[in-house]
Amino acid sequence: MEPPAIPVEELTSGASNRIIPVCRNLHRSFFSSASVRRALIFLQSIILSLVLHLRNCQQRHRRPSPPSSPSSSSSSKRKFPFRRREIEEDVLRRRALAEDVPMLTSSVEDGDVSTFLFYGTGRNALFCRSWIPVSGEIRGILIIIHGLNEHSGRYADFARQLNSCNFGVYAMDWIGHGGSDGLHGYVPSLDLVVADTGSFLEKIKLDHPGTPCFLYGHSTGGAVVLKASTYPYIEELLEGIILTSPALRVSPSHPIVGAVAPLFSLLAPKYQFKGANKRGIPVSRDPAALVAKYSDPLVYTGPMRIRTGHEILRISSYLTRNFRSVTVPFLVLHGSADKVTNPLGSQDLYNEAASKYKHLKLYDGFLHDLLFEPERKEIAQDIIDWMVRKLSFHHS
Repeated sequence: MEPPAIPVEELTSGASNRIIPVCRNLHRSFFSSASVRRALIFLQSIILSLVLHLRNCQQRHRRPSPPSSPSSSSSSKRKFPFRRREIEEDVLRRRALAEDVPMLTSSVEDGDVSTFLFYGTGRNALFCRSWIPVSGEIRGILIIIHGLNEHSGRYADFARQLNSCNFGVYAMDWIGHGGSDGLHGYVPSLDLVVADTGSFLEKIKLDHPGTPCFLYGHSTGGAVVLKASTYPYIEELLEGIILTSPALRVSPSHPIVGAVAPLFSLLAPKYQFKGANKRGIPVSRDPAALVAKYSDPLVYTGPMRIRTGHEILRISSYLTRNFRSVTVPFLVLHGSADKVTNPLGSQDLYNEAASKYKHLKLYDGFLHDLLFEPERKEIAQDIIDWMVRKLSFHHS
């Protein structure tokens, strides 16, 4: 008689269309959850100790190498050149595609658009966009930080709506996303994205002195924006932040995943979860928006990389522990039917944050990508109205 199959539970990472299969009820089939977790943590510590010990031994016993010949020197410089060259060629291909993304609907539209490269904290070239209204006084500037696996060009319609209300817009592709440097879909550190966001904000404030600035972040980009705003020097530059479907209270569906994630993130950071469900979870009720997203060559649709998944768990855990330290003015929006990020995380942020000016709006039955839902214009207008009220409150 065959043993009963172990059911599989799908874990979302806080990023659209990324699911990690995890065995559910494992403790019922073999061991208790607590004992398995303790055993894995113990095993992880042993493996890490061995890895560090071996590295130290290699460094102590490494003999000085004889002077290398020109040929051997050049060959050492070409270690894994095919992989590096492949990534560089892919970056150039993606950058060309990013340049071709339409930013205006017509040549007579009332806006000044541009693309440019910004060199972030790690000296990576980050692809950026701007939409600046050419008539009337600019009320403020909104800086868009997109979600995991997507890119800034997807927010062109939102930017045009902001321009029509005299708000300027800037947007930045993260490392490994859109037209920016890096392996597509790989994020070595979300703290690096947080630092790049702060540096980008500083640049825009220098270019537009005296103009109020807001940060907008979607999904994992929302977690990035929220963490950035907890640094006092960044909060001082901000009028407020807007979060849609932020990746808060993201947790693995089984403690085993949380226990082993740091280890595998260290040993195989770029490894992809081959068993991920590529069809994923619906993120919009608009079928055309889903087709546009997953047929976009700049949207990463491969399996999630281990380090990227661990980084999402790490930043979400940090923010969850520090909700009470949030003092920046904010608006958080979430769909009640979102199956990618948990609306309760947004509710908890609103309840626990120390911010004096904070607002929460839940959209009944809406899904994850709020600015790509059928009611996208109304949601965008809610964001614009909040910024206008915030500016009036600031000056009252």
